[in-house]
Amino acid sequence: MPVFEYRGLSATGKQVTGLLEADSSKSLRTQLRKADVFLTDVLGQSEARTGRKAVADRQVQLGRMFRGRVSTEDIAVITRQLSTLLHAGVTLVESLAALVDQTEKERLKRVLSDVKQRVNEGSSLADALGQHPKIFGNLYVNMVRAGEASGALDAVLARLADFTEGQARLKQKLIGTLIYPAIMTVIGGGILVMLMTVVVPKVTRIFETMRATLPWTTRLLIFVSNLLSNWWWLLLPLVVGSVSAALAWTRSPKGRPVFDAWVLKLPVAGSLLRMLLVSRFSRTLATLLKAGVPMLTAMDITKNVVTNTVLAGVVENARDAIREGESIAGPLKRSGQFPPLVHHMVAVGERTGQLEEMLLNVADSYETQVNVRLGALTALLEPLIIVAMGAIIAFVAFSILMPILQLNTTIR
Repeated sequence: MPVFEYRGLSATGKQVTGLLEADSSKSLRTQLRKADVFLTDVLGQSEARTGRKAVADRQVQLGRMFRGRVSTEDIAVITRQLSTLLHAGVTLVESLAALVDQTEKERLKRVLSDVKQRVNEGSSLADALGQHPKIFGNLYVNMVRAGEASGALDAVLARLADFTEGQARLKQKLIGTLIYPAIMTVIGGGILVMLMTVVVPKVTRIFETMRATLPWTTRLLIFVSNLLSNWWWLLLPLVVGSVSAALAWTRSPKGRPVFDAWVLKLPVAGSLLRMLLVSRFSRTLATLLKAGVPMLTAMDITKNVVTNTVLAGVVENARDAIREGESIAGPLKRSGQFPPLVHHMVAVGERTGQLEEMLLNVADSYETQVNVRLGALTALLEPLIIVAMGAIIAFVAFSILMPILQLNTTIR
């Protein structure tokens, strides 16, 4: 059943707009009349006539995409609600209809309406979700498919909701950790640029009449100030172009592996990123295997979840080794990229038949370490940024005061 976007007038004469599911525009008018709304315009009539293609075209419109952006938290909420409804004995179509009614975001409402229509026409839920890969990823679709095949869709959806919520919490933790240092850096950089382009040139003009040799710190300060004041029009595009070129190189097929390998070797950030990716690998693989997804398919999906090409290559090699009859632990150990705890726990899990539980233990362990290190890193970054800003301001003040003190000594 299509979703119409309408504009109308309420009983008091106030203009109202909204979304409503109806068989046709005539049925839409009847429903609105019962709600004391006079229909003036059907904005979504083209969607109703062209069906699913119009829904897909509507999603890619820039304005609506930003206004109705679907977050990981939104997916976790509807997954949990769908699991609860199915566990309570509500049919799948009725459950999807309930999700359509309670969802407020326009884009998600349209997607769920399209999924419900496809399921009502005989499609499986996994195939219907697979038509919207930007919202429901490969991992999500394959877990739903495994749940449908096993007859335990509600349990799989509950497990998938737990996984999605955990990933959302970890993402929020990372963003919350980095946002304060980023704001401090931007503010400090702005203050420094203002000092060097506005304040310093006015103060250093008094040094032009001095015949004494200026300290090297003052000469450096004047040089940087003149460079920023007179050549900003060249420096700005040069910096932007350099950053853009560097980003393009890191995303290229040749530059991406080199950059990913370099990032993993960084002193603090490298070990933190490795633990984060290992945790994501372990939890994703365990979640897929618990849902009944075949091992080779699960390894393919997990490879795409591990965003670092070096570790993704290790996962791909492990998948090929499994296809040839080898265990998972062997390729992980030979690569040298996964910590010893991982391949030892995996080997124990394979021997005892508890691979999923061992992978979850690994994920829990590394997620705990990531949270602890992020907290310590945040506590360390704040004073370091303050000290760095203070040192820069002290350098500026020292460079300005030293010639003045020298001038006073000369006069005496």
